[in-house]
Amino acid sequence: MTLLAQVGVFLAASVIAIPLFRKFRLSSVLGYLAAGIAIGPWGLKIVSETDGVVHIAEFGVVLLLFVIGLELQPSRLRAMRRAIFGLGASQVIVTTIVFAAVGWLLGLSVNTAFVVGFALSLSSTPLVLQLLSERGQLNTQQGRSGFAILLFQDIAVMPVLAILPLLGNTDESRTLSDSLFATGKALGVLVLLVFGGRHLLRPILRIVAETKVREAFTAAALLVVIGTSLLVSAVGLSMALGAFVAGLLLADSEFRHELEADIEPFKGLLLGLFFISVGMSANMGLLAERPVAVAALVVGLMVGKFVLLWLLARMSKHDKCSSLGLAFALPQAGEFGFVLFTLAVSFGIMAQSLADMLVIVVTASMILSPILMSLQSSIIEPLFKNKDGAKEYDRINDDDSRVIISGAGRFGQVITRVLRTRKIRFTSLESDASQVENLRRFGVKVYYGDASRLDMLQAARADKAEVFILAIDDVEASVRTAEVLQKHYPHLKIFARARNRQHALRLMELNVHYIMRETFLSSLDVAQHALEALGLTRGEAVESIKRFRVIDERTLNEQLHFKDDEQKLIQNSKMVAKELDRLFEADETQTKQSA
Repeated sequence: MTLLAQVGVFLAASVIAIPLFRKFRLSSVLGYLAAGIAIGPWGLKIVSETDGVVHIAEFGVVLLLFVIGLELQPSRLRAMRRAIFGLGASQVIVTTIVFAAVGWLLGLSVNTAFVVGFALSLSSTPLVLQLLSERGQLNTQQGRSGFAILLFQDIAVMPVLAILPLLGNTDESRTLSDSLFATGKALGVLVLLVFGGRHLLRPILRIVAETKVREAFTAAALLVVIGTSLLVSAVGLSMALGAFVAGLLLADSEFRHELEADIEPFKGLLLGLFFISVGMSANMGLLAERPVAVAALVVGLMVGKFVLLWLLARMSKHDKCSSLGLAFALPQAGEFGFVLFTLAVSFGIMAQSLADMLVIVVTASMILSPILMSLQSSIIEPLFKNKDGAKEYDRINDDDSRVIISGAGRFGQVITRVLRTRKIRFTSLESDASQVENLRRFGVKVYYGDASRLDMLQAARADKAEVFILAIDDVEASVRTAEVLQKHYPHLKIFARARNRQHALRLMELNVHYIMRETFLSSLDVAQHALEALGLTRGEAVESIKRFRVIDERTLNEQLHFKDDEQKLIQNSKMVAKELDRLFEADETQTKQSA
């Protein structure tokens, strides 16, 4: 069968399987995997030789990592560093040690046990991210933690690839020098990639964008991904890692959204082909020959990772629901295990028979993951909440509140006290159960609930309210709540607390009516008193603060148009600083002349 015919079969299988599985509310990933099994050598045998399509399909993972890099701005990456190098590193290290120890006790050599343990500690990045995206959980606590773990796993692959030849039956002195040289080349390429991304990619994309030819920009976007992937692949690194770095370097550029829009159709299609190829690679013959052994290994793998993920999440102060979600999201092994097992066989680290068994175990775990996540969200999670006594959200009895306040921290409490003095009825919601209990001890009426949930807003009678005060401290929760309100309750006047300037810009994008940066007014008040203490009259100090506030608020509105472009933000800030200098210098000159 020709390559084109194979692609046609893959697409036909997708068109049949995906609508069928989605009709029964099953994951599209599970549909792709089932389609692969059906058309593969252990099903209808429509396609037997899949090497050509598989190589194309694997590029879907590369595109996925590029898009993830685009969405992950450097500021967010810095904010996630604790989760990446804390929870992520703990998961890889602890899981590798546990599984390696089990392998050694079962008779594997130390080197073989280490490779098996590390490979099984990895989870499937495209599978997990696709499942979390389908369920709208990427911005939840377990979604962010899951991404941090997956990102560290991709980083951890590099040093393991470097030492893999040392673990095999080869000449150690030659292998050591070769490995050191390869590591040096890899680091050099990464440095070159970072430099090129900063100083070459953006000017080139700017030139292409100026042509205003959509096809040319799409071609340039694909060239960026393919070029960086081939560059890092040439020195032995993962193509997906190179694409991720390229995306990360362009995350704060003015082309981020256009690049993502151009890549998205290719990413979705190729990811589907990738999951079909995974289903086809499942050795169902081995499953038929040794069903008990395969089942025992799959159960041991998934139960072991589930328990370890649960414990690590609880130790890192996740709540019980988030810990459960994280454990159900990442208990499978990942597709990179296929690569590691193949290399391990070539280096003489493990036997081919062991690699074949592990491949079917990894594939089975990937097939079971969508099913487990569906069971978790529909059946197990509600039962778990009831059994462990988790606190359910309160029933809201207030039917005639004019104001709904989300967030009962320091900011929200001041507002509630003011409203109470004017006898204005309000409903206060707080998602931190301990904060609710603490406030109730002091006689404060507050309900335990998450204002970003539509059912909670319905219970609070948001359709009858006039004003919504968004006093949430968490930036992502605040933005998520504002999105829900704008979509379902556009009549509400939203007054929002912004944690910082970036938070304010994100809320402004959602057309929030009134935004107050939480320390802005207090800072201006202190600055006014400081000016008076330094010799200015009260009138002069008040006028200075008034002018500064007008210019700052005008600048904030200007920056909304390029909030994701760090370079333009820097230039704009410098221009405003010079404008303020000129303005106040002119005032000083005019004051001296008047005197």
